[in-house]
Amino acid sequence: MPRGDKSKYTEKQQRKAEHIEESYEEKGVPEDEAEARAWATVNKQSGGGERKGGSGRQKSQTEKRADRKDSAHRAAKAREGDSPNRGSARNNSGSSSLTELSKDELMEKARERNITGRSKMRRDELIKALS
Repeated sequence: MPRGDKSKYTEKQQRKAEHIEESYEEKGVPEDEAEARAWATVNKQSGGGERKGGSGRQKSQTEKRADRKDSAHRAAKAREGDSPNRGSARNNSGSSSLTELSKDELMEKARERNITGRSKMRRDELIKALS
């Protein structure tokens, strides 16, 4: 069972976690794993339980929406068998555009340019930093 007191979560967050957990269990995921995944999803989407007094970082509605959209896109690609980090065979000459490169190739370019924070960047962030 996931650690932590769930009393800080709103009723809506708790219902969402229950729904997600049931969905995972229907797919054959063990009960404790389903619960852990459900709470992880709720935490990512809402920034955790409701906090008073300004403790913790609050996500804006825009950030939450972007996280949900990003998560949905990655899940859809995974279902299609397309990994976001897997690229097709490419010409490795310097003439290819950044959007055609894999994350590993972008990481190598960022390493060559000594871009700080590159190890924690997503693919789109690497493209922006290299542009």
